[in-house]
Amino acid sequence: MPKGLGKGLEALIPSHKEKEEVKSGIEEIEIDKIKPNRYQPRKNFDQDKLNNLIASIQEKGIVQPILVRKLNENEYELIAGERRLRAAKEAKLTKIPAIIKDVKEEDVLELTIIENIQRENLDPIEEANAYKKLAEEFNLTHEEIGKKVGKDRVTITNTMRLLNLPPKIQEYVSRETISVGHAMVLLGIEDSSLQNEICENIIKKKLSVRQTEALVSKIKKSKDKLKIQPEIDVHIIDAEKQLQYIFGTKVRIKGKKKGKIEIYYYTLDELNRIYEIMKKMG
Repeated sequence: MPKGLGKGLEALIPSHKEKEEVKSGIEEIEIDKIKPNRYQPRKNFDQDKLNNLIASIQEKGIVQPILVRKLNENEYELIAGERRLRAAKEAKLTKIPAIIKDVKEEDVLELTIIENIQRENLDPIEEANAYKKLAEEFNLTHEEIGKKVGKDRVTITNTMRLLNLPPKIQEYVSRETISVGHAMVLLGIEDSSLQNEICENIIKKKLSVRQTEALVSKIKKSKDKLKIQPEIDVHIIDAEKQLQYIFGTKVRIKGKKKGKIEIYYYTLDELNRIYEIMKKMG
């Protein structure tokens, strides 16, 4: 594995000081000849940001070339610049400036992932999956991954922990419905169904991370599952009061269209009394 890959794009795209060399290495390539990157870790593209990029391209053209590798005389594979390529297509361009580099097949995945991470184009779940791919495909430790992408080992480990959450919660993190901070608190709960329940409560009640921490702490101490209070039905409350008046004890109605009525008694004498009342009612 080439050592240069650890530096990300810097290993393949010359610095500002080598500007003249860069210019000479840029070619205009027909967009139809460029194949998408098979290893692209980014799954979600913000349409508003893409629209802004399209408008910029239509006004000023493409400022920064994409990076490709040559497959044969009439075909190239994209390595870096997915958003620019997409925007160029939507802007109806037929050609795009590109730097062509000789990159080995086994190096494409690593370079693509590192490029996306360094540009901060990935959401937290995409980033976690990218780290996972680096670890699995290249047998890298968290510390080695951190060195390649410029982050410390703890950050890599914590980000990858997000993949231990249920799929629905991962989706909420990707969409920024809940924050990474919320997700990290939910990792403190082992029961996935309870994680989902608390997550829905976070969204419904718009809980802050601190409020979520307090809630999880309370649940862990009591070892009771979170009970989200149902909406209060005034008709059911009124019916409960009337039944309590009739039976002279606590009565609970559970459910609306279907459910059950619970009548409480605390001694055998009280049970007999309630039974006699019910006999008279029948």
